[in-house]
Amino acid sequence: MEQQLRAEVLRRLQDEFGLKPMAGTQYLRKGTCPSCGKKELYSRQDEPWFIKCGRESKCGEQWHVKELFEDLFEDYSKRYPSTAESPKASADAYMQFARGFDLGLVKGWYTQENYWDRELGIGSATVRFALEKGVYWERLIDQPHRFGKKKARFAAGQSPAGYWWCPPSVDLLEVDELWITEGIFDAIGLLHNGLDSVSAMGSGYYPAESLKALAKQRAEAGKKLPKLIWALDNEPGAHYFTRKHTALARELGFTVEAAQIPQRGRKVDWNDLHQRWGFLDEEKRQDRIDRDLREVRYHGSLLLAESASEKGVLMYEWRERHEFHFSFENRLYWFKMDLEKLTKAIQQLKDSDSHDNQLLNDRQLRDKAMRQCGMVIEIANCYPQALYFQRNEVTDESWYYFRVDFPHDEPSVLNTFTGGQVAAASEFKKRLLGMAAGAVFTGSGSQLDRIMQQQLFGLKTVKTIDYVGYSKEHGCYVFGDLAVRGGVLEKANAEDYFEFKGLRLKTLQKSIKLEINQDASAYRPEWFKWLWTCFHTQGVITLAYWFGSLFAEQIRSEFQSFPFLEVTGEAGAGKSTLLMFLWKLLGRQDEEGDDPIKMTKAGLRRWLSQTSGMPTVMLEADRSDADTGMAKSFDFDQFKPLFNGRGLGLTGVKNGGNDTNAPPFRSALVFSQNASVVASEAILTRIVKLHFVRPEVTSDSRAAADNLNHLQASEVSHFLLLAAKAEQKVMETFRAQVKVHEMALRELREIRIERIIKNHAQMMALVDALRLVVPMSDREHEGTLRELRCMAIARQHAVNSDPKEVAEFWEVFDYLQSLSEEPVVNHSKNPELIAIHLNEFCERAAEHKQKLADVTALRTLLRNSKSRPLVDANRAVDSAVRAVFNTRTTAANLRPTTVKCWTFKAG
Repeated sequence: MEQQLRAEVLRRLQDEFGLKPMAGTQYLRKGTCPSCGKKELYSRQDEPWFIKCGRESKCGEQWHVKELFEDLFEDYSKRYPSTAESPKASADAYMQFARGFDLGLVKGWYTQENYWDRELGIGSATVRFALEKGVYWERLIDQPHRFGKKKARFAAGQSPAGYWWCPPSVDLLEVDELWITEGIFDAIGLLHNGLDSVSAMGSGYYPAESLKALAKQRAEAGKKLPKLIWALDNEPGAHYFTRKHTALARELGFTVEAAQIPQRGRKVDWNDLHQRWGFLDEEKRQDRIDRDLREVRYHGSLLLAESASEKGVLMYEWRERHEFHFSFENRLYWFKMDLEKLTKAIQQLKDSDSHDNQLLNDRQLRDKAMRQCGMVIEIANCYPQALYFQRNEVTDESWYYFRVDFPHDEPSVLNTFTGGQVAAASEFKKRLLGMAAGAVFTGSGSQLDRIMQQQLFGLKTVKTIDYVGYSKEHGCYVFGDLAVRGGVLEKANAEDYFEFKGLRLKTLQKSIKLEINQDASAYRPEWFKWLWTCFHTQGVITLAYWFGSLFAEQIRSEFQSFPFLEVTGEAGAGKSTLLMFLWKLLGRQDEEGDDPIKMTKAGLRRWLSQTSGMPTVMLEADRSDADTGMAKSFDFDQFKPLFNGRGLGLTGVKNGGNDTNAPPFRSALVFSQNASVVASEAILTRIVKLHFVRPEVTSDSRAAADNLNHLQASEVSHFLLLAAKAEQKVMETFRAQVKVHEMALRELREIRIERIIKNHAQMMALVDALRLVVPMSDREHEGTLRELRCMAIARQHAVNSDPKEVAEFWEVFDYLQSLSEEPVVNHSKNPELIAIHLNEFCERAAEHKQKLADVTALRTLLRNSKSRPLVDANRAVDSAVRAVFNTRTTAANLRPTTVKCWTFKAG
């Protein structure tokens, strides 16, 4: 290891894992194992390529340092630049340090080249190997994660089909045993350890021409064919090709075996094994290589077994267990060895006069005898395999996640079993039938106990979240089967979770479906032009809020709040068109929002918890039903804690204790309705308000609106990935610009409330950051910021003044009171208070042809009256109006002088 790199690796190993140098040795010890947590982790001081847990039988996990510190091993052109004296310096460093190869052995086998990706606009140095017929293969070595799955490539439009890559040092005429791997680095890794090997260049490529040429050359030289060891990756797809290729090779006359590296958690290939062997001391290395090679040949023989009986016997001979389960052709079998019974059955077959039995060899006789003895029996017509354990830490619920494979062409089924369902054979059988059509388990309870004991021991654990979107705890966006972490896009693996460095994660939320297109070429960025044509600055502000909601958790974490958005407008102003299109940008087709009044309290709490880093849109409730108890209970003030991301309310956890669950608010809140939000000043100052008016329709705006309506989520949802991958740049821009905009807004004398300044400054900073992912011109940018400044001033005025309906109410009050020197509608005898009986007030107003808002609306609006603040909404008052009335009427018509009134402070 190069000295500067070694020093940095040693520093990090000591800082992050607590490894300590042992005096008088070349080892670092007493580190904390990332897998089991015990302080038995060790590494080497001289060549710290690996860290390994010393608990060999209970853990034994090990990691290459390039897995732990990727930043040190991902940009070889920068760390080891090429020079005139050493034009292959970057490639040499990659082969030596990333792959662990002896440069003296591989000298001249490769060249250093460059690759440029036109679509992504990025490039990388490569290590290139020449193949047959002018084809080449190259590995990208400079930050290859930037290219997604394309970390290696063949020459454009070319294929290696039919030919293998053979290392120049391998003499195919002299080899007795030839290993055939998938990749070039796998072949070189085996070669370093004394095994002659070639690369088929992929599991699906069968090197037919190379094998025919080898057979011809060996025949001409009078030499027998070498044994072939098919050593492809241990994956389901490669299993199929291993069996297929071995059958084809046998037809050519080759003796064929297979080798499979057992996969215990993380994927391990032959190059990984080579580097692990190199980590060992010289006296231990050969013994470990021999043991590992015996094991990989054993697993290869299991793969090529032709019958369940043959596989069962192989497993018995490898490790003498008298009872065990195993799979064969995706069926579950049980093996039970009874030597006395087997010996008798074999002897009976040998003594039999049957001509068929006389033709059987010893293995065939044994297989037939085992079938007759019932030593290998099928206990399930499928193969259930426990993949991992998952737990919801909040509710203390847990599940075992299983994959069920079938012998026919049906796809595998993935689903969960509870602890109770894996503990009892009857429950396991019912659950298996319920999750997979026709899947039947016929084993006994004791057999299931043995199976689960083996499958569940040391099972990996996957962390879970119960929402879709951004997980602050894990620094990761989870969108269904896609996730973005640190700007890197990942797909869910075959086991339905995301595997990151040091993190396994999945979401339990299945009710929200996202249609996210990963294909950048299918993205239609012209939508922004149409959005501007239809909605101008208000459309961009709404877009900025949708965009900013993706970073609401990060913003709240640093700045303690994220504003609410209020979208009001006249009928036909295009409000619904805009919101439904913005949802398409986040992968949700035909979405607008939901009406909270039509939800129960529990339903509202769950709805608000379903997403994180996305908007939650509350649509206008049916106010005509406002007399119902449910409508009366709806209060905007209940959402005040959500501004700071605090809890949505406590619920009890069903665990027999006194634990409670108070999930935080993780998304962004949007109110969309025709009428303005009427609430306290505390709510109004938390809101950024947009009001849409019916526009003057032009042919251009009509066409743009049609285009927005016709766009599908699949055509624009790539926006979500662009935004999520730009997380770091977005937050950098936001941090820098929000301070600038706050200072500018504070200089406006019209704005006095700090919360209004903070909210609108955040929106302005988000508009600045939005330019990282959409083509916004300077004119559009300036116009949008100007509109936000006007909105901030308007919000201050709105907080200071009454709504229009309340202002009209007090105008009518003053008018009615002015009709007489005696009280008309003010029942109060205290000059500092105003007392109004609302129903009576509306009657008097109607008598004098005065227009008022609906009395139901007034009951809500008057609670937040600014000019004459509310004192009490239900106070018994000695009525001045009734007193005057009673002085003018007969005793029989007297009215009670005590009246329940709304009381206000006199202006």
